[in-house]
Amino acid sequence: MTGYGRASAPIGTHTLTVQVSSVNRKTLDLTVALPEVWESLEPAVGELVRKFAVRGKVHVDVELSGAAGTGGPAWDEAAASETFKRLAAFAASRGVAFTPTPELLWQLLNTQRKGVDLPDAETARPVLAETLEEALRGFAAMRAKEGEALFVDFIKRLEILSRHVAVIAERAPQVPAGYRDQLHKRLRDAGLELDLGDERVLKEIALFADRCDITEELTRLRSHFDQFAALLRAGTEIGRKAEFILQEIGREVHTIGSKANDLTISKNVIELKNELERIREQIANVE
Repeated sequence: MTGYGRASAPIGTHTLTVQVSSVNRKTLDLTVALPEVWESLEPAVGELVRKFAVRGKVHVDVELSGAAGTGGPAWDEAAASETFKRLAAFAASRGVAFTPTPELLWQLLNTQRKGVDLPDAETARPVLAETLEEALRGFAAMRAKEGEALFVDFIKRLEILSRHVAVIAERAPQVPAGYRDQLHKRLRDAGLELDLGDERVLKEIALFADRCDITEELTRLRSHFDQFAALLRAGTEIGRKAEFILQEIGREVHTIGSKANDLTISKNVIELKNELERIREQIANVE
């Protein structure tokens, strides 16, 4: 699920800014960008993030902006100017035309950043944790809003699935009778006038009725629908369990399709599979 959260706090003479963002991913893929002197805090950052997210490609960016309230990078302009002159002189001594570009100037300035006196990792730990948690709360709120929209969508799609199953259930008892009529017609067309009460005909119809019976599959499907709806309303982590239920729904739909031998049922099976795939695509991103 997508989400974004941001929070800032003063730390010493600097401003600490934490940004948390995520895009869809089936598993949790966490990356953290910290100032080099605080790299030992990465495990603590990861532990806190995992309390708010179990899926998604999540990135945590921790930045410091100079002295508190000033913002922007701090460069040693005198040192940068001296380096620039030496570089121009070096190019001239080699007979190379020196035509500085904006990119070159940016790289040059970045090599001459003024040193930043940062608090050590243990001093920064409580401030970073508090700021990160504030950013994560905003991040979680945005994901929760998306989750509410997905909940509404899932309920609607579950209703669509139920309607298709209702059509199949209504049609299923008529299939053996239709087969009987088709069988009788084929026998007549072949010049074989057999009584429908003939034992061989009755046996064939009985075997067909047994092969195409989908009563158990329909019962299990309705049970899976109830489980899925209950899971959506549970208010807890649903991702993995929902994927399992959808897998079982797919299994029953596939079995119905293979046993159907009826155009109306086959059409509804196709619609069931299409709708189920749409749900699977969305549920893969839900926690």
